[in-house]
Amino acid sequence: MSMSLIQALPKAELHLHIEGTLTPSRMMALAKKHNISLPYVTLEDIQAAYQFDDLQSFLNLYYQGADVLREEEDFFQLMWDYLLVCKEENIVHTEIMFDPQTHTNRGVGFDVFMPGFLSAIRKAKREWGQSTKLIMSFLRDLTEAQAFDTLDASMPYLADIEAVGLDSAEKANPPEKFRKVFAKAKSLGLKRVAHAGEEGPAEYIWGAINELNVARIDHGVRATEDNVLLRFLREHQIPLTVCPLSNIKLNVFDKMDQHNILSLLNDGLCVTVNSDDPSYFGGYLNQNYKELQHHLDATDDQIVQLIKNSFLASFLAPDEKEYWLVEIDRMLDRFTSELSN
Repeated sequence: MSMSLIQALPKAELHLHIEGTLTPSRMMALAKKHNISLPYVTLEDIQAAYQFDDLQSFLNLYYQGADVLREEEDFFQLMWDYLLVCKEENIVHTEIMFDPQTHTNRGVGFDVFMPGFLSAIRKAKREWGQSTKLIMSFLRDLTEAQAFDTLDASMPYLADIEAVGLDSAEKANPPEKFRKVFAKAKSLGLKRVAHAGEEGPAEYIWGAINELNVARIDHGVRATEDNVLLRFLREHQIPLTVCPLSNIKLNVFDKMDQHNILSLLNDGLCVTVNSDDPSYFGGYLNQNYKELQHHLDATDDQIVQLIKNSFLASFLAPDEKEYWLVEIDRMLDRFTSELSN
């Protein structure tokens, strides 16, 4: 499949951290705006720093970068920059994670970042019909009590939040640590997702399913360690939001040709392709698809199924999912017809 067709097909992205879309140029501009001293002089210095040994080494830089986000306008620009990428890459629906504690822990409240985010989301909806949902993630290396504080602080904006999630340092922070706050979120009508099986073991995927009652697993590539889990994921079609470039950048796999996303797909699991923190990991959504073609020889049928899975695994209403699945088939039929003429 040509990259032009991947570009043309409508896609959804379900695993994207908005703080992880902060580009080096935006970081430097905001640092200058707020008179913040960065340990970098040039854009090249920042890009050179994007070499990570593991998840924690990335998180250290990620949180440092987020410190330049101070005012409502900064959060508007952060969100707007990514939504413009959605427009460019034909990502017609996106479910965006944000980390409140990254901001509230440094004195920037919901009343600052939420109006900024929502202003950009509504502008994109007006201008080109962009579909967007927000996922509020709790930082798993903090306490459950702090997660409850975050949930309480989000109440004025609950109508604008689709789901809660769980991210940050996975090792030694099992899902069951947040059982009670996820139960509270469920009682409030919020959907649930959780990072599991990236650096943490397959047991963490079981924990997210059984203890947090999640609708889907973010990452989940270590599910291959447990055949019973693989069968369960396949039978129940619990989606995995896989992030290929992220997994390579953080050394979950040494090289892309070792990645297991296509074997999971061929096993009948509902896996999807996502960019995670694209500014830090070397590419947005379409680049991740390109990498699968180049390094794993992904076939046209596999790419199409991955794209369809992105809608099937989304929190869109059933009729909206069906609309996009039909639209994908319509575009493929037209493309095939044009090739045969």
